[in-house]
Amino acid sequence: MEAIMDTVKDTAMMVPFLFITYLAMEWLERRTEDQSVALLSRIGKFGHVAGAAIGLIPQCGFSAAAASLYSGGVITAGTLLSVFLSTSDEMLPIFISSSVGAGTIGRLLAAKFIIALISGIAVDVIARMVRHRSEEKHIHDLCEREHCGCEEEEGGILHSALIHTLKITGFIFVVSLVLSLLMETVGGDVLASLLTGAPVAGTIITGIIGLIPNCAASVLITQMYLEGLLTSGQLLSGLLVGAGVGLLVLVRTNNKKKENAQVIGTLLGLGIAWGILIDILGITF
Repeated sequence: MEAIMDTVKDTAMMVPFLFITYLAMEWLERRTEDQSVALLSRIGKFGHVAGAAIGLIPQCGFSAAAASLYSGGVITAGTLLSVFLSTSDEMLPIFISSSVGAGTIGRLLAAKFIIALISGIAVDVIARMVRHRSEEKHIHDLCEREHCGCEEEEGGILHSALIHTLKITGFIFVVSLVLSLLMETVGGDVLASLLTGAPVAGTIITGIIGLIPNCAASVLITQMYLEGLLTSGQLLSGLLVGAGVGLLVLVRTNNKKKENAQVIGTLLGLGIAWGILIDILGITF
């Protein structure tokens, strides 16, 4: 009961901050999404920079839009991965509502931008060196197939922000309660040692969790980090891989299964590799 009451209190204190954050995010998304997609589709060889930068903006639909642009042959695999790697899903609103310092958030976002940019460029350079000429993709081919994307909430930004807040509050409550019960019964030090004692295995686990195309995955990873159960590398591994609904849209709009598997495998490999490197270098946020 003590764990339940503490979780209720902690979660309730986050709700106003979550609502304000999502309200700002909804306004930002509706004002910038069309311009962001247009910019990414026209910027050509600088697409990695635009993708890594725009992906940092916490908006639901951009990774989905990038997947559709890739399926239509508008952007490269490297640009798509730049978007996926920089997308953070629910990390930013949870950090803000948990009063995480601006310096920590800034350093983490900067790391994601740099990693996304370097990785995206590297993927395209390697692809040009080793890939044989393949069938060209065209945007009209995509238009002939069924489109899918991040479903827009009906109503104005107040309604959408409220719906997002309620959904994420539910996720946070469940995840926090489970973590609290585990820490009460097993012990926080034991839980932390299980992951930090085997950092590579922990980084692989968080990377795999990050692949789950659902808000709950990023909520779980972020909450575990805030509880001190994850290293910076393990946090980054999960957040880099967490492309949200973009992965679902990629699989649905691009009919080349082998190509999709390569993109998803590369995303997971990059997330895990960068996470391991961050811990080896001792970088903290």
